[in-house]
Amino acid sequence: MPKPLPNGPLITRETISARLRELGVEPGETLLVHSSLSSLGWVNGGAVAVVQGLLDALGPTGTLTVPAHSADLSDPALWRDPPVPEEWWERVRATMPAYDPRTTPSRGVGVIPETVRTWPGALRSSHPHTSFTALGPRAAEITEDHAPDCRLGERSPLARLEKLGARVLLLGAGYDSCTAFHLAEYRVPAPLVPVGRPGPGGWETVTEVSISDEGFEELGHDFERDRPVVRGRVGAAEARLFPLADAVSYAERWLPVHRPREEDFSDPRA
Repeated sequence: MPKPLPNGPLITRETISARLRELGVEPGETLLVHSSLSSLGWVNGGAVAVVQGLLDALGPTGTLTVPAHSADLSDPALWRDPPVPEEWWERVRATMPAYDPRTTPSRGVGVIPETVRTWPGALRSSHPHTSFTALGPRAAEITEDHAPDCRLGERSPLARLEKLGARVLLLGAGYDSCTAFHLAEYRVPAPLVPVGRPGPGGWETVTEVSISDEGFEELGHDFERDRPVVRGRVGAAEARLFPLADAVSYAERWLPVHRPREEDFSDPRA
């Protein structure tokens, strides 16, 4: 049987840039984008057209930032989707390639961030699990010196984006994708956990703040109820636009009340 025709809408580079401007994206601003290509509709040109539309809306003086995470460079004992046999674990740890910002692909963040990662002129931060990629005049300032023991905290691109007055664009993505909320986790009492990963000298373990997106959809719902969030549509996708700093400060107040951490913890800033 022939495949059914797409239902639409038909989305182009020009459609995306026009809708983003209507939403309130401004030329010259710094934007952190969490995205879902499939939510947009039928995009002529796919992820490339989406990136072009984002860059068109931001203009030559704007900076586009996306997560370029590579959480698969992790301890196989924790893998669940899919797991691997326990008898493989030691060999997997010993042979897993170390992170290289130039060649390690992003995983779990969608095809649009991976397209930005490989875009000419893109810069990527150095954390092996939670890197960010940026394009534009502020790219180096955002991505440099991402501390190896600070996934999403004060020495990560998130804190730089906060200082730069960046805004967050959820483009077909939900609040469970909002990495800005993780920055708040570093500013409230939180346990420390060992995190395993491949390093240049072999398998290594570092101590990190425990992070989780548990409750982020509820947090986002309350944030949107109480704070100004611009909502609209880009193609078939629901879009939300808001200041990153506003999301972080709200989450700092919300998390201790609605998601208290019962575990023992040490102050990660000590």
